[in-house]
Amino acid sequence: MGTAAQACPDYNLSPGESYRASGADLYQQRFFDVIAGGQNYIWNCPNVRPGTDTGAGFFPSAPDFSFDLAKMGRYELVISVVSECDAALLINTASANWYYDDDDNGNLDPRIVLTRPNDGRIDMWIGTYDGEYCNARLELETFDR
Repeated sequence: MGTAAQACPDYNLSPGESYRASGADLYQQRFFDVIAGGQNYIWNCPNVRPGTDTGAGFFPSAPDFSFDLAKMGRYELVISVVSECDAALLINTASANWYYDDDDNGNLDPRIVLTRPNDGRIDMWIGTYDGEYCNARLELETFDR
């Protein structure tokens, strides 16, 4: 049973990188380099059920990034990826909601806008639509609501 849990995105696993940021800190766009891709096909994972898009995607088990966010009350948060392949984005918010996107940033790259992000931990996985791996960049930026 333990192996099955390890074979899906799991926010209980240690992230590749962790950061703290406030809404004001992210008012200037921030960039984070990452290798997009993973071995876990999202729809084989019963623990992950995004309330947004339902496209394909392969993601690592551990989050690529974890952010401890504070003072987000007056901001919306834009999370996007720019990559050399068909990237996909999976996030789990502080309120335990899953979000997925594949192409909303254009050029086969993902973008998710959280219009009312909660303070607390948000985990992010940068995967790919087809299971390939490539260079990518996570981008975060807040905007006044």
